[in-house]
Amino acid sequence: MKAVEKFKKPILIEMEEFEKTFRLSMKSHVALLNRITYYIVNRKGKQMRPMFVFLVAKMFDKNKFGDKCYRAASVIELIHTATLVHDDVVDESYFRRGFFSINSIWKNKIAVLVGDYLLSKGLLLCIENNDFDLLKIISTAVKEMSEGELLQIEKAKKLDINVDTYFKIIKKKTASLISSCCALGASSVNATKDEIRLISEFGELIGIAFQIKDDLFDYGNNNIGKPVGIDIKEKKMTLPLIHVINTISKKDKKWLIKIFRKNYKTKNSINSIISYVAEKGGVEYAKNQMFLYQKKALEKLKKFPENQFRFALEEMVEFVISRKK
Repeated sequence: MKAVEKFKKPILIEMEEFEKTFRLSMKSHVALLNRITYYIVNRKGKQMRPMFVFLVAKMFDKNKFGDKCYRAASVIELIHTATLVHDDVVDESYFRRGFFSINSIWKNKIAVLVGDYLLSKGLLLCIENNDFDLLKIISTAVKEMSEGELLQIEKAKKLDINVDTYFKIIKKKTASLISSCCALGASSVNATKDEIRLISEFGELIGIAFQIKDDLFDYGNNNIGKPVGIDIKEKKMTLPLIHVINTISKKDKKWLIKIFRKNYKTKNSINSIISYVAEKGGVEYAKNQMFLYQKKALEKLKKFPENQFRFALEEMVEFVISRKK
């Protein structure tokens, strides 16, 4: 059994029902918009975020699982999809999960408007059902993600990102969304404030591990979801590189930054950066940090009662650092 199928098994019926509710949540009276959202839905990913919502909700109280849980999962998927559509415009990316991105088919103007539409649908779904607790959680996540992206852009221009700043960025940019998935799941079944805080902390920790794993793909040689060295080519600062830049001599730092800053990088220059970063311990450092955050996440999770849903969340934690893409 594949890893995803294993931790999805306890919520298989819920995920099938979610497919229907999510499609309905995207509906519009504009034909063009419906064509685009149909394209999005039929090219969905693993849908890890709704799975986090459902597993957390059922771990707390499977008897209280109901419509609010489905709305919470739809909200997070709408917001997540909106951010991906906007990211492709910002990054000038023309592919998403092996398919053409929205901006590559319908151009930037329409892609931005579609992202705005999905964002507003997510917020309205909360408001129309008086789910103001969910609205607060997701609005906070959107604010954090925006701040994280802008902080990353600000620091990337000067290449003055240290490890502390890196973690500050990814807590906001990546981990805040996974943290909000867990908070939404808990809030949807009326968990206590302390329980919501604790499971949010779990989500943040595993979100950080998730991003470090993504960084490490740039230095791998497996069959992964993106080409090796793509972050280096696009001048994206990753943890292995940041660690090395902040630990080597001034002379070596000057050389490394000079290659990294080049607008056009050959395959040889990218490989030289990858080899150098690995040789100077950047990859090993990042792996150790990833395992450390995984361990912290599991420690948080083990504070909750044992049941099949908690065990499935533990499987998800394992998958985050063992995934191939």
